[in-house]
Amino acid sequence: MDLLSVLVFLQQWVGEQFNCYPNKHFFFVSVPVLLFTVFFLFKILGVWSSSTETHIYNLPPSPPRFPIIGNLHQLGTLAHRSLRDLSQKYGPLMFLHLGQSPTLVVSSVEMAKEIMKNQDLVFANRPALTAGKALAYGCTDIGLAPYGEYWRQVKKIAVVELLSVKRVQSYKHVRVEEVGIVIEKISRLCSSREDGAQVLSLTEILLTLTNNVVSRCALGVRYETAHGNRFPKMSSNFLGLFNAFSFGDFFPSIGWMDVVTGLSNKFEKAFQEVDTFLDQVIDDHLLRHSKPEVDHGQVEDSDELDLTDILILSQENYKNLSRNNIKAILMDMFIGGSDTSARTMEWAMAELIKNPKVMKKAQDEVRRVVGKKSTVEEDDINQMAYLKCIVKEILRLHPSLPNLIPRATTKGTQIAGYDIPPNTSVFINAWAIQRDPNIWEDAEEFRPERFINNPIDFKGQDFQFIPFGSGRRGCPGISFAITVVEFALASLLYHFNWELPYGEKIEELDMTENFGLSVTNTNSLRQIQIHHLVTLKHTGTNHLLWKTQFKPILKGYGFTGFIDGTKEKPTRNLPDSEDLNPDFTDYEAQYSLLVEWLNSTLTPEV
Repeated sequence: MDLLSVLVFLQQWVGEQFNCYPNKHFFFVSVPVLLFTVFFLFKILGVWSSSTETHIYNLPPSPPRFPIIGNLHQLGTLAHRSLRDLSQKYGPLMFLHLGQSPTLVVSSVEMAKEIMKNQDLVFANRPALTAGKALAYGCTDIGLAPYGEYWRQVKKIAVVELLSVKRVQSYKHVRVEEVGIVIEKISRLCSSREDGAQVLSLTEILLTLTNNVVSRCALGVRYETAHGNRFPKMSSNFLGLFNAFSFGDFFPSIGWMDVVTGLSNKFEKAFQEVDTFLDQVIDDHLLRHSKPEVDHGQVEDSDELDLTDILILSQENYKNLSRNNIKAILMDMFIGGSDTSARTMEWAMAELIKNPKVMKKAQDEVRRVVGKKSTVEEDDINQMAYLKCIVKEILRLHPSLPNLIPRATTKGTQIAGYDIPPNTSVFINAWAIQRDPNIWEDAEEFRPERFINNPIDFKGQDFQFIPFGSGRRGCPGISFAITVVEFALASLLYHFNWELPYGEKIEELDMTENFGLSVTNTNSLRQIQIHHLVTLKHTGTNHLLWKTQFKPILKGYGFTGFIDGTKEKPTRNLPDSEDLNPDFTDYEAQYSLLVEWLNSTLTPEV
């Protein structure tokens, strides 16, 4: 292939990638000029090949590649799907050249176990990604820090101090309050309509919920009100930059091209904004700790410390923990705890709406367990076995990070007879493993029943199910994330019925994935109809009212269907006329009285 043909192909390919990225931080000069510049620079500098080509290795199978970009064009915008397709042809251990970056792709249980257990130490490093260096204080956060003494220290702080089971339980009041706020907000929206139904954006509600929980636990302030209400937009922009294409990641020899494209400037601007905010958070905490009336012994034993408090106090035991290290760890909490949890819940609600029988079964369980109480309590969750199966099935089908966080080799090694060079990046395609038809029956189907009486868990011991990774670099925040997800889902299923807006068919619900820091739906759940459940306790007077008065009245007026959402109310106007429909006038008068009586007299839920 001649240079002109490659240029034409690359122009088309990069243009396609650009159009698919939600955050377009890539192009600030024309595509042809950029591509020609890349070729010219590589030609002049003589750095056409990756480092693996200067040695003779017995590498794993690899697809054919182009000059310079290697296999980069084969990733697509949903890399986990593209890599699964390639692995079906080239095997579960596949070697790619992503520009100048040698990359190993793992797509089987056996190979995943070899890397995350048998040779975990060899594969315990992280590649030094441009976004991590620019935004995560030089890759000093827990997720991206290189393997070594510093990482072992901050991992210990996370496991022992920040995310232990005891610490997660200490934030129970935060979860209860924030979920309660969401339930009240949705209830208000439902009450604003006579039929008790409302269409809303579930995507935004779930993201705000998880952000508020994480923000209060980590920083001691609500996400929506932090930094003069500017934090939500600032945080969203910051997270989006982790998705940006960087020359430095794939072409280190010309990494300075990120300056030309404007990406470096965007990194710097976003970093300064978040850094200033985190400095303010830490200063506020230090000021509170310095007050003479504060009993430091009592503070250290308090169950209401936020993570910033804990990190500041940890400096006494971990002398090398700097202010920037604290900020890097706090930043990790948002990346690892908010967006991913919200996306998991969004996928769960999408699958439940698409599978109403599963939703009904889950709601029956939740409402049976909660019983006569007016709300879900966290202690109830342990009795909701089917709900837990649903969460597992969502994590199996829709892991938030389909390829996990990339690993890197600390030295050269061998796997299955193949050489793996030092400084090789490693993608473990958890998404492909968890949909492997050789492991999972009906692998592409949403079927929570597969986990009933099934000991397989997501905590890293079962390598066919690794949504949080495994081994040394496994996610330390599993307990924090799952507790939020299960409690929020149970509450949403208990209080409301969920469906698509009138006229939309469940078969048409768009389940297409979208590229991002975590994988979510293309169109998201922005148009979901809910029905507020207003039913009765089977106790004393209320039950008598239901049997002797309220139920016959509803039945007599034909309103039972309007309460449970199975019947449409009469139209306001007569067909092809501006005249009011008499049935609607009668319905409106009677129904408003019934709703008023219901809201003032009766209590929620059977």
